[in-house]
Amino acid sequence: MLMDPKLNGYLTRALNHEMAAVQLYLTQSTLCQYWGLQQAADQFRHESEDELGHAQRLIGRMLSLGLLPRATQLPAVSACRSLKDMLVADWHLEAEAIRLYDEASQYAARIRDEESFKLFTELLLEEREHLESLEKWLAELEQSGNGG
Repeated sequence: MLMDPKLNGYLTRALNHEMAAVQLYLTQSTLCQYWGLQQAADQFRHESEDELGHAQRLIGRMLSLGLLPRATQLPAVSACRSLKDMLVADWHLEAEAIRLYDEASQYAARIRDEESFKLFTELLLEEREHLESLEKWLAELEQSGNGG
């Protein structure tokens, strides 16, 4: 299969996004440890491991297409002063991933790249689950009156 430049762009954007998510979740995990929020720290570490798994799958797809991975555009981690701030930032990150994977899966379907379509669709579903989990966590935080 000849490499499609637009597909290459989606794969690279996806890898950048996943590596940025790993960086963000590890930072949040460490901050929560400093704040004495061990359960939140553990959850963020788990999220970072999920995102690292996504990155690994993307790298595998890139290598199978003869591409060398290059995640080079990692944004700075935003400063958050509370657990709620972290969850809101994470919600936006996951919503961005959903938009990216939805668009990428549609493109892969158009060019009839079944393997990339399958990967992007799986990642889309997993990111939707992450978003739902964040929404639930935010709601629980609000209900407990501990939004700060």
